[in-house]
Amino acid sequence: MDKVYNFSINTKKSDEFVNITSFLKKSVADSNIKDGTAVIFCPHTTAGITINENADPDVVRDILVNLDKTFPERGDYHHMEGNSHAHIKASLMGSSATVIIQDSHLLLGIWQGVYFCEFDGPRSRKFHIKIVEG
Repeated sequence: MDKVYNFSINTKKSDEFVNITSFLKKSVADSNIKDGTAVIFCPHTTAGITINENADPDVVRDILVNLDKTFPERGDYHHMEGNSHAHIKASLMGSSATVIIQDSHLLLGIWQGVYFCEFDGPRSRKFHIKIVEG
């Protein structure tokens, strides 16, 4: 049976990747589903979800630094809240990711982790994981 798991986290800064792979692994284990998919979804317009390397923290640093160079906080934006750069970054990362589950394990690559991408923090944020059997 399909199941949705809901989580809340508190981000600490305006540009931050939070490794949420452990939340995903626990959800898969709790679901008792042997084969299927896990969908990770972020319901915020200034945050996102991505899968990337989790072995070397310099990868996350490089992504964040270069996103800031490409989409600086102060730019040619018209959105009056002043966080257009965060909306653009979130759109690039995307609001969801899907991971295959096989034999009750995530088919992530050896260096891969799942990240909640904060671009407008610090904030209290939510994300959802749906485990789909089959």
